Amino acid sequence: MNNSLNSNIHYDIIGDIHGEYPALIKLLTELGYSELDGIWQHEERKVIFLGDFIDRGKYQREVLAVVRPMIENKYALAVMGNHEFNAIAFFTEDGKGGYLRQRNEKNRGQHKAFLMAYEKDPEEWQNIIGWFRSLPLWLDLDDIRIVHACWDYEKIEKIERGYGDNRLTDELLKTSCSSGSWEFKAIETLLKGKEIPLPAGSEFQDKDGNPRHHIRIRWWDKDASDYRSAFMGPESALTHIPNDVIQGDHLINYSHDEKPVFLGHYWLEGEPSPLAPNIACTDYSVAKPGGKLVAYRWDGERTLDANKFVSSDR
Repeated sequence: MNNSLNSNIHYDIIGDIHGEYPALIKLLTELGYSELDGIWQHEERKVIFLGDFIDRGKYQREVLAVVRPMIENKYALAVMGNHEFNAIAFFTEDGKGGYLRQRNEKNRGQHKAFLMAYEKDPEEWQNIIGWFRSLPLWLDLDDIRIVHACWDYEKIEKIERGYGDNRLTDELLKTSCSSGSWEFKAIETLLKGKEIPLPAGSEFQDKDGNPRHHIRIRWWDKDASDYRSAFMGPESALTHIPNDVIQGDHLINYSHDEKPVFLGHYWLEGEPSPLAPNIACTDYSVAKPGGKLVAYRWDGERTLDANKFVSSDR
């Protein structure tokens, strides 16, 4: 396998921030970034943010005041997370007297921190939603791939064929909020992960206490043949996941000689390490007690190295 380095590429790939501004500043400082003219930057490196800037933490505006200027001034790249997508849909009218994401108690609860920061400032709320809409759904760069939850070739190609880009057009936004559409399934997979239904009668509670009858899976793991080994989620839920063998083709082929792909989204715990030789997640649950904000320092290598993770505690 080619593990050569490209000395012209130096990215620090940062996982889900969720309003945790102190951890973000601590991590940027540890990575050697400094604030110059109000913009955090590095002479030799760029950040790639994996989305989910918002919700949960106390510092919604503060986080966005750091990351947005970095991206707009080309000191960073970013992809959209499911929380930015949800914020867009929550804000956007559906043309039928409602909104593309229902403003019910459950959705308001999940979105509470962001709403408290912006709901009384409608002009700025609209401005930041417009900026969220500018974020790409994925990045396929020369030597690296970035997506919030799942690199699914078929769904990426279908969006490109149908909509001509990797960004959220008006029509793609509308169709992807309709649960019967292929666009809905595509956005769900890319931004929330691949899911499969549990056997009849099985369920578990997610981190917010909501009952779930589908599980997100380790979509790259060829050894994950039963529900429990395929499950991608909190360890506390494992006892509720059956170890029955999964029937059918539930995985996505992402071979070890493909470009490295980086993910957020999965609320991992423990010591950061690659999920596969060329797949890594940098979401290590900064929004909950004991979590941390994690970056991977990527310098062009094809095989990822556990020693290149850097973290700051919540």
